[in-house]
Amino acid sequence: MPSSVIADFEYEPELARLTVTFTTGRIYEYFMVPPDVAASFQDARSKGTFFNTKIRDRYAFREVVAAS
Repeated sequence: MPSSVIADFEYEPELARLTVTFTTGRIYEYFMVPPDVAASFQDARSKGTFFNTKIRDRYAFREVVAAS
Protein backbone atom coordinates (compact mmCIF):
# COMPACT_ATOMS: atom_id res chain seq x y z
CA MET A 1 0.00 0.00 0.00
CA PRO A 2 2.41 2.71 -1.05
CA SER A 3 1.20 6.17 -0.08
CA SER A 4 3.02 9.34 0.85
CA VAL A 5 0.28 10.22 3.36
CA ILE A 6 -1.40 7.02 4.59
CA ALA A 7 0.86 4.50 6.33
CA ASP A 8 -1.85 1.94 7.13
CA PHE A 9 -5.55 1.51 7.79
CA GLU A 10 -7.92 -1.04 9.23
CA TYR A 11 -11.67 -1.37 8.81
CA GLU A 12 -13.91 -3.06 11.37
CA PRO A 13 -17.21 -3.77 9.58
CA GLU A 14 -19.07 -4.80 12.75
CA LEU A 15 -18.40 -1.31 14.17
CA ALA A 16 -18.27 0.57 10.84
CA ARG A 17 -15.00 2.02 12.15
CA LEU A 18 -12.03 2.93 9.97
CA THR A 19 -8.71 3.44 11.72
CA VAL A 20 -6.17 5.37 9.67
CA THR A 21 -2.48 5.68 10.50
CA PHE A 22 -0.77 8.55 8.75
CA THR A 23 2.90 8.65 7.78
CA THR A 24 3.34 11.29 10.51
CA GLY A 25 2.49 8.60 13.07
CA ARG A 26 -0.85 10.16 13.99
CA ILE A 27 -3.77 7.72 14.22
CA TYR A 28 -7.43 8.60 13.77
CA GLU A 29 -10.62 6.59 14.04
CA TYR A 30 -13.50 7.44 11.70
CA PHE A 31 -16.99 6.31 12.69
CA MET A 32 -20.03 5.10 10.74
CA VAL A 33 -17.99 4.55 7.57
CA PRO A 34 -20.04 2.38 5.21
CA PRO A 35 -18.48 -0.88 4.01
CA ASP A 36 -18.56 0.24 0.36
CA VAL A 37 -16.53 3.36 1.21
CA ALA A 38 -13.96 1.26 3.08
CA ALA A 39 -13.76 -1.17 0.15
CA SER A 40 -13.27 1.69 -2.30
CA PHE A 41 -10.55 3.12 -0.05
CA GLN A 42 -8.82 -0.27 -0.10
CA ASP A 43 -8.99 -0.35 -3.90
CA ALA A 44 -8.10 3.30 -4.49
CA ARG A 45 -4.99 3.93 -6.52
CA SER A 46 -4.26 7.08 -4.51
CA LYS A 47 -5.12 6.54 -0.87
CA GLY A 48 -4.41 10.17 0.03
CA THR A 49 -6.67 11.58 -2.68
CA PHE A 50 -9.46 9.16 -1.83
CA PHE A 51 -9.15 9.96 1.87
CA ASN A 52 -9.26 13.71 1.25
CA THR A 53 -12.28 13.57 -1.06
CA LYS A 54 -14.38 10.74 0.39
CA ILE A 55 -13.53 10.38 4.11
CA ARG A 56 -11.98 13.52 5.59
CA ASP A 57 -14.62 15.99 6.84
CA ARG A 58 -17.42 13.51 6.05
CA TYR A 59 -17.39 11.25 9.12
CA ALA A 60 -17.13 11.81 12.84
CA PHE A 61 -13.63 11.06 14.08
CA ARG A 62 -11.27 11.14 17.02
CA GLU A 63 -7.52 11.11 17.30
CA VAL A 64 -6.16 8.03 19.02
CA VAL A 65 -3.67 9.04 21.66
CA ALA A 66 -0.71 6.70 21.92
CA ALA A 67 0.04 5.31 25.36
CA SER A 68 3.03 6.94 26.98
